[in-house]
Amino acid sequence: MAGTVGYTAMETPIGSLLVASTEKGLCYIHFSADEDAVRSLAVWCQKHGLQLPVPDDERNGQAVAELEQYFAGIRRDFTVALDLYGTPFQQTVWTALTHIPYGETRSYKDIAEFIGSSKAVRAVGGANNKNPIPLIIPCHRVIGAGGSMVGYGGGLSIKEHLLRLEGVLPPATEQISLFAAE
Repeated sequence: MAGTVGYTAMETPIGSLLVASTEKGLCYIHFSADEDAVRSLAVWCQKHGLQLPVPDDERNGQAVAELEQYFAGIRRDFTVALDLYGTPFQQTVWTALTHIPYGETRSYKDIAEFIGSSKAVRAVGGANNKNPIPLIIPCHRVIGAGGSMVGYGGGLSIKEHLLRLEGVLPPATEQISLFAAE
């Protein structure tokens, strides 16, 4: 086993995140930071031949700072180094996702065409689903044909929150009760 993985928990407007990095760069983000999230990270580390994770706030300082800036609306592009673990096809898809500009969306078909595999729409969806670094690798910017909202690892409400933050969707409006006082 090689590669030490250090993790830290952070609070965000979409809930807690578990952020993890190797000595080479950010490798994993999980949409919670509880014991189950740490266990999921440990399983992921074993799958990829990495050492079991240990707490390490210092190693994740840049990633945490950049995510905080993103949620504050002052960062549109991430510069933190990445250490990607996946098949060559998955890594190609994930790299393509990083080319979707802030505030824009693309369909699975657009991504398949971008990587030169126009018939690989389903495979692109599968790779998108396995993205180990959501937010930084912006899989939330991928939508279904015709602009439909489709699955997201963090849930559709989080996807919608992120797309609202980036200005893709209009701001949420207060729900108006049908039974308002007359």
